[in-house]
Amino acid sequence: MDIEFPVSFAKMSGTGNDFIVIDHRRTVVPVEKQSEFVRQVCRRMFSVGADGVIFIETSQEADFTWRFYNGDGSVAEMCGNGARCAARFAYARGIAEKKMSFLTLAGIIEAEILDDDEVSLLMTPPVDFRTGLEVECGGGMRDVLFMNSGVPHAVLFLDEGVDVPVKDWGRTIRFHELFQPAGSNVNFVQPISDGGIRVRTYERGVEDETMACGTGAVASAIFAAAQGIVSSPVTVTTSGGEKLTIVFDLQDDGSAENVYLQGPARIIYIGQLTAEAME
Repeated sequence: MDIEFPVSFAKMSGTGNDFIVIDHRRTVVPVEKQSEFVRQVCRRMFSVGADGVIFIETSQEADFTWRFYNGDGSVAEMCGNGARCAARFAYARGIAEKKMSFLTLAGIIEAEILDDDEVSLLMTPPVDFRTGLEVECGGGMRDVLFMNSGVPHAVLFLDEGVDVPVKDWGRTIRFHELFQPAGSNVNFVQPISDGGIRVRTYERGVEDETMACGTGAVASAIFAAAQGIVSSPVTVTTSGGEKLTIVFDLQDDGSAENVYLQGPARIIYIGQLTAEAME
């Protein structure tokens, strides 16, 4: 089966993390061709350009399910910013009501459209907490924390105002043996004067700093609260300058329950991909 061009899509942005979202309840891109399709259409300047592609499909367990791909064609279990965009898209298309649930590889996500472009997600419970890790980068040993907040995330805390070489340090930590074989996203966290935190994230699959990362904001906020830097709700300022709100119940052991991620999910434009988007 070939790809059925033209392929209708929405270009969406979740705090600067941008996605191509496709209503795929009827197959237009066969599964075996999706990775290559994603790699081609996510190229910036030569095609649409995006951090990832979301295929919205039917589900017997929830309002819908998705197939989520990073820009390099790899499959990711979860993406907080992408999930908000998927929820907004599904509501706009009449696929789901304002309160909905959808299936991801990380589990079932509950979402609610709050107002205009604001979407709230009830995240799956974070797991695999690890502390006391050390990684050599930037000419010294760095303390690293780790959790899986839907996808794996390493978290480093730095003083406010420190200029972080995100791509350099991020790549070193992302491929470190501690996090193999899956690798890890890497978050650099700094407290800021408004009482929140600033988070810059190197994302695996994009292999660069992105303008925001929802699951990274969640991991960073929980670790920051466990260290007494902030308390729930936590305002996270992203690389793109926009804000996410993380709400959770911090447990005595430093873990968290009832984790919510709230922020904007914007429909930038609607279009049709031709076969030339693959060239």
